[in-house]
Amino acid sequence: MPTLPKKLTVTRVMWFRAKQLSSQALATFRKAAHADGAKQSGLSSLTYAVMLNYAADAAMAVALANTLFFSAAAGESRGKVALYLLITVAPFALVAPVIGPALDRIQHGRRVALAASCVLRIFLSIVMALNFDNWGLYPAALGSMVLSKSFMVLKAAITPRVLPRDITLSKTNARMTVFGLVAGGVFGAVAAGFANLFGSPGALWCTAVLCLANAYYCLRIPSWVEVTEGEVPASLRATPKPKRQPLGRTVVVALWGNGSIRMLTGFLMLFAAFVVRAQTEGDAFMQLLLLGVIAAAAGIGSFLGNAVGARLHFGAPDQVVIGCLIATLASTVLAAVLSGLVTAAVVGLVGATASSLAKVSLDAVIQDDVPDESRASAFGRSETILQLGWVFGGTLGVLLPTEYWVGFTVLSVLLAVGLAQTIQTRRGATLIPGLGGDRPLRAAPVFPR
Repeated sequence: MPTLPKKLTVTRVMWFRAKQLSSQALATFRKAAHADGAKQSGLSSLTYAVMLNYAADAAMAVALANTLFFSAAAGESRGKVALYLLITVAPFALVAPVIGPALDRIQHGRRVALAASCVLRIFLSIVMALNFDNWGLYPAALGSMVLSKSFMVLKAAITPRVLPRDITLSKTNARMTVFGLVAGGVFGAVAAGFANLFGSPGALWCTAVLCLANAYYCLRIPSWVEVTEGEVPASLRATPKPKRQPLGRTVVVALWGNGSIRMLTGFLMLFAAFVVRAQTEGDAFMQLLLLGVIAAAAGIGSFLGNAVGARLHFGAPDQVVIGCLIATLASTVLAAVLSGLVTAAVVGLVGATASSLAKVSLDAVIQDDVPDESRASAFGRSETILQLGWVFGGTLGVLLPTEYWVGFTVLSVLLAVGLAQTIQTRRGATLIPGLGGDRPLRAAPVFPR
């Protein structure tokens, strides 16, 4: 505990109190990060790495906000819209079909792969800082976003290997997401301070420092995450190739529901930005204010959903996923009928909450229904499905006309199709052959010969 200064003044008392509160907050955080055996299992090291990845993303977003969004989202310029689509959506499109299968081939070096992604982001952050006013910024930004998403997919495959005995995977992932959101908010504010003092490149130098710290914590993850003996790659198809573990019906139900909801979150992030930009042309303050309202609603929803998911146990996770999807569909229908900022914010709140709860339910289903030897692969594959859902929604958000009712009407139709496919899958049927419920509830374990 900090000692009282000999001579008390207002400034010294304020400094002492701030130091005391900071010490208490740090102690509380470390206690939460090390709870349930997380320190002994290595989960706390992975948690710190995930938090720093969120922090680096937030710092980079602060640095690039004006350059990429307010330049590239200018209404009528098709070339700039295409450029913004490339920078924002391409990372997800590149990661989704590549990283999942690649994970199944990595037998050793997953910690090094995580650290390498951070080291490369250091280099790209420096390139962006030195080329902020020319075209060198764009490929570096694209590369950094690809590496960030690669990090999250790799993290999904590593998490089961550092899981303590006293906590479930669903609660672990929810806890890490909450920690990540808090870290993103704190370091996003720090990066905003650097941007205010030194310009946007200052926030990029801050990003480089955060990536350096992240590389260090990646290498501190215990070495047993490298042990892959006996792993069997997971497969989404009901009749996979030999030596592959087919996923059961309940997992596929959760994947369809989560993918549909992620389509909403990707759509809203980009569509709202373009609509606000079009409706408040030339008023940068109003643009930031309106986007802040929607972003705040989504942030509250994400935090709320993960906080609830980390504390509650759901007896029927697939039903929770369907309920979340129904709630998101209801919110988009409301936004299509009553177009405006308020209903868009409601969609953000409901969508983010539903996305978080549905992801917790997906994690629970994978833990319960997938054999141990395929669990890490199943988490990596599930993350790629969620990335693809975001890609599709984000693409729609850029390409559709900048009218609330048009966008939310189209999205409502697509969510209704996703809901129908999810329900059909749960019943053992499908709208898409091979990727529905025409499989056992829980597939029997498949062991390599």
